[in-house]
Amino acid sequence: MPSKAMTHRERFLATMRFKPVDRPFYRPVPIGFWMSTYKKWRSEGHIKDAENYWDVSDSLGFDPMRYTDVGFGLCPAFKTEILEDDGTFVTYVNHEGIKMREYKQGNDMSMPEFLDFPVKAAEDFRALLPRLQLNEAERFPADWPAKCAAWAGRDVPLGMGGDRYGGFYGPLRNYMGMEGLAFAYHDDPALVGEMVENRVELMLAVIERALRETTIDWFIFWEDMCYNHASLISPALFRKHMSPAYKKVTDFLRSKGVDVIFVDSDGHVDELIPLWLDAGVNGVYPMEVQSGSDVVRYRSEYGKELLMIGGIDKKALLGDRKDVLGEILRVAPVVERGGYIPGIDHSVPPDVTFEMLTYYMKEMRSAFWAG
Repeated sequence: MPSKAMTHRERFLATMRFKPVDRPFYRPVPIGFWMSTYKKWRSEGHIKDAENYWDVSDSLGFDPMRYTDVGFGLCPAFKTEILEDDGTFVTYVNHEGIKMREYKQGNDMSMPEFLDFPVKAAEDFRALLPRLQLNEAERFPADWPAKCAAWAGRDVPLGMGGDRYGGFYGPLRNYMGMEGLAFAYHDDPALVGEMVENRVELMLAVIERALRETTIDWFIFWEDMCYNHASLISPALFRKHMSPAYKKVTDFLRSKGVDVIFVDSDGHVDELIPLWLDAGVNGVYPMEVQSGSDVVRYRSEYGKELLMIGGIDKKALLGDRKDVLGEILRVAPVVERGGYIPGIDHSVPPDVTFEMLTYYMKEMRSAFWAG
């Protein structure tokens, strides 16, 4: 154990590199809270901060993390357009050109109905290409130089990617829809190849431009490419269409000194973990327990090859205190070995009471941070 307290950044990087730390990185809710959770807790008087994850997580004493806020999606985005509003449902085209229908009185506990997607054939994708270029003046924030200056002396880990659409499955699914992409893999593999190659070119251009003026501590691909029992793409198709693309980006990141490279995918990730590792991705989160993702088993299977964040069953917080404590004790051996930040395996839903969250955080501190 280091003789002096580490900065948040030092602690994060040491954890991810299986090196000694002054204490484990404290991020008991690594992804966030549903908006309805914020609203419920605010109405109960527990949270007085602005309704965003960073303010709430910082106020709860988490080790802070930040992102560059530079993304890889459509730029400029589509202008949101309301097509129909009957008072009960609203139909609109969102910022990605997806036609959607939503219940007006719904909240983040319900899903919209996806009606149409912008890409059905090669010419549709090519029409998007002006939005899939570097477009530096729009893609980078206006205060980018000031941000870079502030990050130069940072003591907080800085990441890039995440749900800013840095990936090779999730973004394509948003272009075509899940069914459309599934058919395209078989009916029009040339189009899939063209879309993936564009993703590679765009991602490399954006990363290269950003790293001229700042450094990052980790990178995150966003895919959400697994369901509750398996992945949404076969290993064979992954190897054909995605492995070479990942490798180009991960090799470039490592050439720039970035050796902590995660992928964000919900669901049952078992069959994809070895493929991600082969392609240069060495971390996975949020490790959803209900889908069979088990950080204890993965540590046994992959040792220090695999980095992990998450892995604590959020449904335990809907039970009693014994359930919460059991989950914490279950992952304790993985925390001790390093390469893992324990936390709720996805966003915290509103049926979790603030009292139970407080108990969970207290027991996390007691188990891993006492003394």
